[in-house]
Amino acid sequence: MLTLRTVAEEAILHMNHPALPRPPYHVAIFRYRRNGEDAVGYGEARRDMLEMAKLQPGFLGMDSIEGEGGEGVTLSYWTDEASIRAWRAQDELGVIREKSRRGWYDHYDLQVARVERAYGWSSAEDGDGTEWDAGSP
Repeated sequence: MLTLRTVAEEAILHMNHPALPRPPYHVAIFRYRRNGEDAVGYGEARRDMLEMAKLQPGFLGMDSIEGEGGEGVTLSYWTDEASIRAWRAQDELGVIREKSRRGWYDHYDLQVARVERAYGWSSAEDGDGTEWDAGSP
């Protein structure tokens, strides 16, 4: 079971709900199970990957959640699939990817999807809540 983890030193390990545009946009869904090894190196690499993403054209934001057993999901949002491919290519020679395969994860998988419609509700706007529909026309 995934539970929200609040770790102040790792800003990306929380659901920050980035402001997203009206669909369509793309999301890269990274699901994983950590093995618990090299926590310091893992944290540094996650911060580096987020910083690379922030500099990449087409980056919209990121959400991440991790459970006590090391299972987690990171969602990164992008304007288009080409931006996701370019972000991945920034990891020259796959150095971070190869380290992650060998040293940080028991397994992981990545899925890329196009978001066609988005819905939500928030009580933050007023006491009655605000519902929104950012569906494409």
